Amino acid sequence: MSADSLAARLAADRARVDACLAALFEGRRAPAPRLEAAMRHGLLVGGKRLRPVLVYLAGRALGAADEALDAPAAAVELIHAYSLVHDDLPAMDDDDLRRGQPTVHKAFDEATAILAGDALQCLAFEVLARADHPRLPALIRTLAGAAGRDGMVGGQALDLAAVGGHPDVEALACVHAHKTGALIRAAVRLGALAAVAETDPRVAALERYAAAIGLAFQIHDDVLDVAGDTATLGKTAGADAAHDKPTYPALLGLEGARARAAELVEEAVAALAPLGTAAAPLAELARYMIERDH
Repeated sequence: MSADSLAARLAADRARVDACLAALFEGRRAPAPRLEAAMRHGLLVGGKRLRPVLVYLAGRALGAADEALDAPAAAVELIHAYSLVHDDLPAMDDDDLRRGQPTVHKAFDEATAILAGDALQCLAFEVLARADHPRLPALIRTLAGAAGRDGMVGGQALDLAAVGGHPDVEALACVHAHKTGALIRAAVRLGALAAVAETDPRVAALERYAAAIGLAFQIHDDVLDVAGDTATLGKTAGADAAHDKPTYPALLGLEGARARAAELVEEAVAALAPLGTAAAPLAELARYMIERDH
């Protein structure tokens, strides 16, 4: 797949999931309009939609129809959006800018932001539970496990505990495997399970792919925080250093971090071998993850 073809595919998948997400707010007589507006702000204002794209690409690689992938794609993005709303709060990362816009607690207020995050999380499981799918329990377990104490939330706790500390590379990888990697692995697994049973050996291959790209993605985010600029990133550059957070560039140097991310992408691509040519878009996406500028 060429770079132009990948860009077109990503744009189409983003448009598809954006339509699914926007539909969740259409025609509603919301009992709490300010809450509804805050949810829309946290969910529908921009975003790379990487996790839904992974659902679509993984599912298609195993033969799933797009219609079977819409609910898992929307659900995983709702979880991601809720996590960003809460991460940006003053008690957490204390950020004022997200996706080039004021964060939800800045555009509204802290209490509304907390409630908006809560509601987005609940809506994720509502969307997924409404899906008519033979492996629905496995889909729900996948998303819940990745989002909770053994996944993203646990990783956020580890991340906060590491502020001001000096973890080694292995400990930092553990933080990222939970905070960022868990939801990326879940996205790929959700797409796979929408197509085939858990026992299909290609599911395990996709999980190895997802583990590698999840860490590569976060390492590149660390690099962008150092080398990027606020206007391009859509969020405050240098925030990690300002908050005294441990990062890969701090441990390995900027070039060392870039080299490690490139190694992980090659591991990810190699893991896709059992899927043959059907996995070509996933391989291209892995390379894009460490070439992007935001």
